Amino acid sequence: MQLSTTSVSPDSLRITFAPLSLDEVYAQADSPANGAIVAMSGMVRDNSEGKPVVALEYQAYEPMALEVFRQIAGQIRETWPEATRVVIHHRTGKLVVGEISVLVAVGCPHRAEAFAACQYAIDILKHNAPIWKKEHWQDGSTSWVSIGACEEE
Repeated sequence: MQLSTTSVSPDSLRITFAPLSLDEVYAQADSPANGAIVAMSGMVRDNSEGKPVVALEYQAYEPMALEVFRQIAGQIRETWPEATRVVIHHRTGKLVVGEISVLVAVGCPHRAEAFAACQYAIDILKHNAPIWKKEHWQDGSTSWVSIGACEEE
């Protein structure tokens, strides 16, 4: 299932089961007014807390997560009014090591604002979005955690 909220703004905010595409997100963040596009790709890594990880499973309360994404985009537009595009896409479902779980991209006329806005977006998403992940460790054990409860990455 794929939800998108792009009715009046140039932003692309999405929770999806489908694999994420860096090329697609970059293209959606592009604008002739941009001097910079900064993209952040969060991926499933092979370890957590010293344990080998084989997969992560993401679940989200989609309506509220999308509202958090809208709030993030709105705050970016207030703080960095020249931002041209905000793109926030997050996966749900079971992902294996190396798969992209989240993509955030921000287009701006200048690189400093693009970097700051992109970092702001991922930091607030991790702390406020109702998204949870289940870690699947190599030994067969699992554990659910809120992404906001994760260490800074």
